[in-house]
Amino acid sequence: MKSFFIGLFTLLITINAGSAISGDAAAGEARYGVNCFICHGQKGKGMASYPKLSGKPIPYLIDKLETYRAGTRIGPNSDLMIMNAEPLTDEEIANLAAYLSSVKSN
Repeated sequence: MKSFFIGLFTLLITINAGSAISGDAAAGEARYGVNCFICHGQKGKGMASYPKLSGKPIPYLIDKLETYRAGTRIGPNSDLMIMNAEPLTDEEIANLAAYLSSVKSN
């Protein structure tokens, strides 16, 4: 019986963790429209020295946003990204990643 509850508990944690990072692409698109588009362009297509984000894998996008949110410099535009990522919640990061990964990267 103990192993049943441990298995059930593990399953519930796995399901909950998956939903925490799945993100809502529509909410991510709305959040992207607040200020991200100014540098990264419409639909994350990239502009000037700001990289293309559209079509990137969700784990990649989450990692980058969390790294910037932590205040870590990882590129030439780090100061700007840190300033913009610091106020983001985990949910907003997941939503942005869901949106950007869903955009076709033509």
